[in-house]
Amino acid sequence: MNATTFQPIEPRPAPVNTEGPVAWIKTNLMGDWKTTLSTVLIGAVLLWYVPQIINWAFITASWRPDYNACSAEGVGACWGVISEKYRIILFGRYPYEEQWRPLIATTLLTGLLVVSCMRRFWRVWLPLLWLAVLAVFFMLMYGNVGGLTQVDTDRWGGLPLTILLSSLSLVMCFPIALLVALGRRSKLPAIRSFCTIYVELIRGVPLISVLFMASFMFPLFMPQGTQIDVLLRVLVGITLFAAAYMAEVIRGGLQAIPKGQVEAAATLGLSYWQTQRKIVLPQALAMVVPGIMNNFISTFKDTSLVTIVSLYELTGALKLGVNSDANWRPYIIEGYLFIALIYFVFCFSMSRYSRWVEKQVNKSKLR
Repeated sequence: MNATTFQPIEPRPAPVNTEGPVAWIKTNLMGDWKTTLSTVLIGAVLLWYVPQIINWAFITASWRPDYNACSAEGVGACWGVISEKYRIILFGRYPYEEQWRPLIATTLLTGLLVVSCMRRFWRVWLPLLWLAVLAVFFMLMYGNVGGLTQVDTDRWGGLPLTILLSSLSLVMCFPIALLVALGRRSKLPAIRSFCTIYVELIRGVPLISVLFMASFMFPLFMPQGTQIDVLLRVLVGITLFAAAYMAEVIRGGLQAIPKGQVEAAATLGLSYWQTQRKIVLPQALAMVVPGIMNNFISTFKDTSLVTIVSLYELTGALKLGVNSDANWRPYIIEGYLFIALIYFVFCFSMSRYSRWVEKQVNKSKLR
């Protein structure tokens, strides 16, 4: 028998760590020479500008509501404009001594939106809760009941108006968009043509034109002596505008459903609406969650255009409160940054909620 010689195997390299901050930096910031060069250049720009921004925004900033202190040499940001004008920014032209009413109303409506986003509260009583909260909201804002003084809708403004317009328009536009999306795929020519004309007509003009038509042109077609509140007209305009865009998002999800599933449902004897409700719509809406949320965020920000019809939401209230005061007018940029922070908090929250919904609807694909 021939003796065999032991031949040791060359040692293999240690496995590369793929977890942790160091691994993330190597993969995403220093993957190759191009990525490394971009990281170095961007890092150099940040090292140059970020300290200056921090110095302007915090270190040398003035926090006192005194415009004389803000005009001193070497003073950075003047956050005193927020301390001085925050009430008119948040509540617009609402009477000063009655601003506790929009504060409570906005807190209730915001809490309702948060509750509506939680799955444990998706019960049959949730629509009734919406009706109750909206009734309390309008009672507090409008008054003329329970000893509250009447405040007309043209004096509503600031954050309450922004949240009211965005939340109601989004709630009302969704069923309209759903029906329009189904109508554009209908086999009935009249319904399909009507839905197509509606979508193309609304999408062919900017929102500012829709608001102008709803506020100034629509009353001309009403019977003599008929008056429609400007807030209602604006709400209808934003709702119809958002529904047209959302209908196209939902239609994209409907077209992504394989035709074989619809044919299989027909073979099982399901009606059209049973097929849509149990098979098509659950899958289609799950596919377009990012697009729907993108439309929600866009509508929330587009409420700033209602200033054209003399409704002063956040942006309009800022201009109303700061531009009208010559002493604080030079510091309006700080006011815009304050409003930008409010918009960012709401929009980022909606974005994170969208990610959560995506994970929930995609659980079935992970099985």
